[in-house]
Amino acid sequence: MAAAIAKDHPTLDSGPLIIGQTDDVALNETLLRQVWAPPSKAWWIMFGIASMGLGLFGIALYLTLVVGVGTWGNNIPNGWAWDITNFVWWIGIGHAGTLISAILLLFQQKWRTSINRFAETMTLFSVMCAGIFPVLHMGRPWFGAYWLLPYPNTFRLWPQFRSALVWDVFAVSTYLTTSILFWYMGLVPDFAAARESAKRRWQKITYGILSLGWRGGARHWKHYQSSYMILAGLATPLVLSVHSVVSFDFAIGVIPGWHSTISAPFFVAGAVFSGFAMVLTLMLPARKYLKLESVITMRHVHAMAKIILVTSWIVTFSYVMEHFMAFYSGNRVEIESLIFKATGPYAVIYWAMLACNCVITQLLWSKKVRDNIIVLWVICVLVNVGMWTERFMIIAGGLSHDFLPSAFRIFHPSIVDVMLFVGTLSLFSFLFLLALRIIPIVPVFEVKELRHELDHEAHQSHAA
Repeated sequence: MAAAIAKDHPTLDSGPLIIGQTDDVALNETLLRQVWAPPSKAWWIMFGIASMGLGLFGIALYLTLVVGVGTWGNNIPNGWAWDITNFVWWIGIGHAGTLISAILLLFQQKWRTSINRFAETMTLFSVMCAGIFPVLHMGRPWFGAYWLLPYPNTFRLWPQFRSALVWDVFAVSTYLTTSILFWYMGLVPDFAAARESAKRRWQKITYGILSLGWRGGARHWKHYQSSYMILAGLATPLVLSVHSVVSFDFAIGVIPGWHSTISAPFFVAGAVFSGFAMVLTLMLPARKYLKLESVITMRHVHAMAKIILVTSWIVTFSYVMEHFMAFYSGNRVEIESLIFKATGPYAVIYWAMLACNCVITQLLWSKKVRDNIIVLWVICVLVNVGMWTERFMIIAGGLSHDFLPSAFRIFHPSIVDVMLFVGTLSLFSFLFLLALRIIPIVPVFEVKELRHELDHEAHQSHAA
């Protein structure tokens, strides 16, 4: 039915948003299947690998907190290195959640419906992983982490409000709080649907508590729609503000390659770029594993791929402007810094960054590539690799070659650095795999609402 609707409706000529699923009962069964069905063997294997990675993470945390940050590869002048690279990378990945959920909701884009919860869930876990690194970077966070928050104290000591690092705390904590509220608000009707379809008493009680007494009355829907739109309006400015504030950590410095007015839009575009790539990286395997092809159609996949292509060109333009302004200014230090990145010890990482972020993504111009799920998934993985190398080149590439030749020094990560990064990847995977078993990863009520809208539009079209 929905496929016929998409075919006949002039605004849906790029493909159906829902295939089959002629009634709400069928949608309930499809979208709640992964919550009630026992975990498969593949899920247990991935869960076991993520759990082993968490063991490495625990060892790395112990070494960092007990022995100290001397176990990292940081040196002078590379005071920021692997840890802040991971922080900026994880924060960037979390941007797609707010963009897909909030901005596309305000613009009434129907194709967001089946993928917004993937993005929202990914956002929460990526921001949690990001917050680990600045805290560990303090060395002994139990002595100083709480000083980053403005609260009354007997010493009358307050954070340095002129520091961009304090702005990071405010921006990221606000972003995380708003994202949690927005994510949970969207889950309330779905928790009620899970409560009604649960077979066991403890499941009914658990989802009943999580649904906050939702009964689906007109008053509930009225308050829900108002609250959801208000949270979307609050979350929308965060897309621009959070990573802009993160970029200020670098833009206010005098390091070559950092001190630039293009940093804020450059970081935001890169964050959306990597965030959308990560959503597809997670969504494409889950779509196949959970048999969600009927509600996550190729139209959703094509729309995501096209946004990745657009943001790739924005990132490419930023690279071109960065190099052009360095040579146009005639600043010897800026020029030598860029030459060092392209030809020095980090050259392999530099050219890998350009290949992953600027060249490989051009394959997405082809519809055949966008239709090939495996090739598209590989491209998204390479985009994530490319964006990590970009963050590394900004931080380590800039600090390793600044103004004083006597201070030039290359950064080499230690085994603890690698274990921490692998550990956060494992933590992210661990939480995401649990989320697949606990919550409906595709919004049940929004897909039902979309199906009714498509039916109504189809009837109006046929009547006309």
